[in-house]
Amino acid sequence: MRLNPFLALAPILAYLVFAGWWVLSSGVVREGQQVELLNVACDPTRELWAELNVRFIAAYETKRGIPISIGQSHGGSGSQARAVIDGLEADVVTLAMWPDTDAIRKAGRIATGWEDRLPNRGLPYTSTIVFVVRAGNPKSIRDWADLDRDNVNIISPNPKTSGNGKWSVLASWAASKKAGLSDDAAEARLQSMFRRVPVLDPSARGATMTFSQKNIGDVHLTWENEAYLEVHESKGKLEVVYPTVSILAEPHVAIVDAVVDRKGTREVAEAYMDFLYTPEAQAIIAKHRYRPTNAAVKFSTKADFPELELVSIRELGFDWDGIQKRFFAEGAMFDRITSGGRKR
Repeated sequence: MRLNPFLALAPILAYLVFAGWWVLSSGVVREGQQVELLNVACDPTRELWAELNVRFIAAYETKRGIPISIGQSHGGSGSQARAVIDGLEADVVTLAMWPDTDAIRKAGRIATGWEDRLPNRGLPYTSTIVFVVRAGNPKSIRDWADLDRDNVNIISPNPKTSGNGKWSVLASWAASKKAGLSDDAAEARLQSMFRRVPVLDPSARGATMTFSQKNIGDVHLTWENEAYLEVHESKGKLEVVYPTVSILAEPHVAIVDAVVDRKGTREVAEAYMDFLYTPEAQAIIAKHRYRPTNAAVKFSTKADFPELELVSIRELGFDWDGIQKRFFAEGAMFDRITSGGRKR
């Protein structure tokens, strides 16, 4: 009996169909298929991303006809970076500090040169560290020197896990150096401060809860945006104080290349990051009290950004490797100043 040639080819054709389906299902977004992104973010950006995500999803679905959902993960910036390195499937990371994002690059999940792939070195906004005090400012806390007093208890998150904590250390250091203090005196000021931190929460939002809801401490060192949210929710029980000098905090954003290429979500993730630089998104950023990198948007909104001297880490004479080695590595300054224990 003569074999039908089409029957002979059937196993091969079936394999090719299966292989084609596998490729499509494992790395390419198909028409009409919902795209799911995960944004792994630092702790105090919850409200910001809630609004940005709604606006981006609506705009992208209208333009491209592709349904999108964006999941959020929030926590201390250092802890979040570690989670992504350990396998958390983030399409994008929006963390508090350059070293946290670059640690993911060092682990092979983000491509080299990530900070140059978006405008302004991957910074759609900046921020700084300010003070929150009890209503009426009963301890008369106006500037960094006021934090040296023995009767002032301070709330700040743990620099080992929190970007807010690291930026607070660097803000104090910057203010000390601008005031002409020696390195030894600047370190002594930090030691005095952290001796009077009764609770070292692992994240910025945890420190907010400690200060505003548990009523612990006289002053809270926190992100500018978090300060205004905290004061607003306190209904008159708290107020913001701006020191004369603080740090220029730079919370970068980046795409996690290993994840988006495996999932086939690169195009959507890139559009998501590009959206952050649009006038619409920059206005939302300003509304939530982050400092947009588009100055025209910043000054055309009702959000008030008081003038103060913002010092960059470059002005402190360090690169990020130097910062880590000097302040936050095992056995470095932070470990040294807290080794004697905090005030009880």
